[in-house]
Amino acid sequence: MALLSSLHGSQVTLLSVLLLCWAGVCGGIPDPRQRELLIQQEASRQTGGTVVLTEAERRLSAQLHKLKQREMEEPQFPPAIHFFKALPLIQRSPVFRLLQKMPKGAALHIHDFAVVGVEWLVKNVTYRPHCYICFTASQSVRFRFSAKQPHPLPQCSAWVLLETLRGKVDNTTDLDNSLMQNLTLFTDDPVNAYPSQDIVWRRFEETFMAALGLVTHAPVFKDYFYEGLQQFYMDNVMYLELRALLPMTYELDESRHDRAWSLKAYQDVARQFVTEHPDFLGARVIFTAHRGLNSTEAKAIVEEAMQLQKKFPEVMAGFDLVGREDGGRPLWYFREALSLPAELGVTLPYFFHAGETDWEGTDVDENLLDALLFNTTRIGHGFALARHPLTKELSRKRGVAVEVCPISNQVLKLVSDLRNHPAAALMSEGHPMVVSSDDPATFGATGLSYDFYEAFVGLGGMNAHLGTLKELAVNSIRYSSLSPELKDKALALWQRKWDKFISENS
Repeated sequence: MALLSSLHGSQVTLLSVLLLCWAGVCGGIPDPRQRELLIQQEASRQTGGTVVLTEAERRLSAQLHKLKQREMEEPQFPPAIHFFKALPLIQRSPVFRLLQKMPKGAALHIHDFAVVGVEWLVKNVTYRPHCYICFTASQSVRFRFSAKQPHPLPQCSAWVLLETLRGKVDNTTDLDNSLMQNLTLFTDDPVNAYPSQDIVWRRFEETFMAALGLVTHAPVFKDYFYEGLQQFYMDNVMYLELRALLPMTYELDESRHDRAWSLKAYQDVARQFVTEHPDFLGARVIFTAHRGLNSTEAKAIVEEAMQLQKKFPEVMAGFDLVGREDGGRPLWYFREALSLPAELGVTLPYFFHAGETDWEGTDVDENLLDALLFNTTRIGHGFALARHPLTKELSRKRGVAVEVCPISNQVLKLVSDLRNHPAAALMSEGHPMVVSSDDPATFGATGLSYDFYEAFVGLGGMNAHLGTLKELAVNSIRYSSLSPELKDKALALWQRKWDKFISENS
C-alpha cells in the first residue's frame, strides 16, 4: 500500500486492479467494470485524451467517428496505401473535407522550395519573360532567368528560351506537364518508380535542383513565398515556420543578393501578407544548412546564423541541418560548431531534424539523443524515437515536441502502411507532437489537411476523436517559436476560428 500511495490517482486505480489480479483475487470472467475503467484510463493518456469537449464538439466528434468508420469499411483504406494512389480517395473523403475547414493552427515543419504547388511554378513563373531552360544528362531540367544567354552549365544542354521552345511544340500542355513532373515526385506507379530509399531520395533532391533557378530569381522569390502563404492560409493555417537555406538570389543582370537580403525578403513579404490578412499571424524562418558540410564550413555557417539571428530577431527563429540523415554526417560530427553559441553566450535556438531513419544502432540513429543534448527546441520527424525509451522520456520531460510528417515518411519509404507509423504509439501515450507536411508541393499535396487526414485516420485509428484534432492544433501554437505574448494572441485567434468551425459543422 505504501507503493500505491506514492503514485498518482489514475495510476493507483490501474495498479490496484492489476495487483489484485496478480494476488489471485480475480477469477473467472474479469469484472466488466474494471475492464471499462482500464480502457478509459488508457484512452485518457492518448493525444487529446484529457480534452473536455462541449456538447456541440461531442456531436461533431460523433459525426467524425461514423464517417471514419465508413472509410475503414471501404475496400481501399487510404492510409494503408501509397499517398499517390490514395490521393483521389482522400479528396473524396467527407472526413478530409471537414479537416480542410478546420483551423489547424500552425505549420511548423515546411521546407522553402516545396511550399507552393508546382502547377503555379509552371503555369505562372515559367511563362514570365527571360525564362531559359536546359536539359540535364540525368534527365532533369534547370531554369534560369537572364537578360541574355546564360552561361553554360556542366552536364546540361544549351540554354533555350522557354518562350521559343513553346512556340516550336504542337502541344504546350504536354510540355508543361513534363516540366511539372520534374518538380514533383508524384507518379501513377510509385512502387516501380521508386523501388528503394536511395532512388527516391536521389529523385527527391533532383526536384529541388530543378526548382532552384526559378525560385531564387529575386522577383520570383518574393512572389513564391507570398503564394505559399496564400495556399496555407486557404487551407486554414494561420502561421508558418519555414526551414530555409536562404540561398543567394539573383537578378536578370546576374547580380546576386546575400542571405541577409533573402531573410529580409521573407520578413517583408510576411508583414505584407499579415497586413492584407489580419487573421494570419505571419511566418518565421529556421535557417538551414546541408549536413554534408565539413566541420570548418559548419563553424562558418553557425557564426553566420548567429549574426543573422541578431540582425533579424523578428523573423529568424533558429537553425537546423537538413538533407538525408542516412547519407549525411551525424549531429555529433558538428559538435564543435554547434557548441559555438553557448560558448559565446549567444542564444541560437536549434530545431534539429533527427531520427528520420529506419536504421537502428548507427551513428545517424544517435542523432535523436544528440539533438536533445544540444537543447533542440523541437525534433524534426523523430521517426526512430519509439525505439529509444530513454531519449523519448527525456523528450517528454523537456516538452520537446516531435514534428510528425506522415506523408513524407511514407513517400520517402520509411513506412508503407501509415497504421504502422511509430507516431501512432506516440499518439497513444500523448507524447508532445505536432503534425506538419514537410514538402507538400513535392508530394502532390497542399497545406496541412492531407497530413492531418493521415494522422487522424491512419495514425490515430478509431480512438482519435475531435479532442485529438483540437490538441494537435493547439500544440502547433504551444510548441511554436512565438513569444509567450504572441502565443496567447494566437491561441485566442485560433479559439475564435475553432468556435466558428464547430458552430457551422456540428
